[in-house]
Amino acid sequence: MAAETATYSRRNNYVVPIIIIGVMFFVIGFALGINGYLIPYLKKALDLSSAQSYLVLAATFSAFVVFGYPSGMIISKIGYRRGMMVSFFFFAVGLALFVPSARYESLGLFLLASFISGMGNTLLQASVNPYITILGPQESAAMRISIMGIINKAAWAVAPIFLSLFLNLDAPSLGKMYFPFYLIVGMFILLGIFSYFAPLPEVKAEGEDEDEETPVSTYARTKTSILQFPHLILGVIALFFYVGVETIALATIVDYADSIGLGNPATYTTYTVIFMVIGYLFGVFFIPKVITQNTALKINSWLGIISSLLIVLVAGKYSIWFVALLGLANSLMWPAIWPLAIADLGRFTKTGASLLVMGIVGGAILPLIFGGVKDFVGIQAAYWVCFPAYLFILFYAYKGHKIR
Repeated sequence: MAAETATYSRRNNYVVPIIIIGVMFFVIGFALGINGYLIPYLKKALDLSSAQSYLVLAATFSAFVVFGYPSGMIISKIGYRRGMMVSFFFFAVGLALFVPSARYESLGLFLLASFISGMGNTLLQASVNPYITILGPQESAAMRISIMGIINKAAWAVAPIFLSLFLNLDAPSLGKMYFPFYLIVGMFILLGIFSYFAPLPEVKAEGEDEDEETPVSTYARTKTSILQFPHLILGVIALFFYVGVETIALATIVDYADSIGLGNPATYTTYTVIFMVIGYLFGVFFIPKVITQNTALKINSWLGIISSLLIVLVAGKYSIWFVALLGLANSLMWPAIWPLAIADLGRFTKTGASLLVMGIVGGAILPLIFGGVKDFVGIQAAYWVCFPAYLFILFYAYKGHKIR
């Protein structure tokens, strides 16, 4: 079984599995994109401070650090496909709790609902990211993940527009949240059933089987602990900062547009997503044919550093376009960091993937810091939070991923 699954992509057409995994990535983006509209909506409806409203993001992403390692254990026991199925039922329970949260106007219940939904996202991320990486050749992993990124970020843009059909940001009413969330819960239940019957083969990384006699990764064969892979640990930190700045770019642009009085603020997430899609398309067509994965990471890191500086130095109505440009800077970071970080892990691949998923907690911590800074110095100056994050990612692109 090990030899068969490890080389699945070399002998079979994996277009159908990629399409199915694309649906999973859409779900991840949609579930996270909801926060971009809920943050300003709940802020007004519950009369919250900026820091309090960003607790919704913190609750969602804190699940990644709490549930990240258990997710790896679950997947090791039941496999990637069943892990995907279970994740959808976590999603359904968490999103269903948004209805009583709205009924009782309880921030605490909203945070609990966000956390349980985040558990579903954690398990799904821990399943689909290593799966799509392993499914084909290692050197083209960034290209496959770029395709998934296009789908994922399209869902980020769709989510706030979908909610805006039912919820008016100018006249927030929590009672109007019932119907759209019932629809979303029904969709996730159907997806859970679909994933159980989906024709997805169980894949494994080279050398991943404990009993494999000749593991390809001789580097991993000499290791006894996941903590003995410095390029992975540094990759977790790089992913922490990347997810943090990406979440800030996607989840705060509506708030920024609203705060400086721009019309139709819900549409501004779309501009960030458009730039991300441009970057993903570049990855699809040029990685690895023209540039390598880590070269793409270097380029994007520099673009993030420059854009984050221009956001705080340019006038507000112009600087918002540099927030959108962060979408381009962030586009190839996830596709590049994942394969660089899980390279040579062998039998530690599932555990390494669960550690990387825990790095997604950056999406909780950095936006929370952003919200706190915003309360003191304003939303434009709060984007300074992004600058040191991009500096560390630049270090990983040049040096960190090579350390063995």
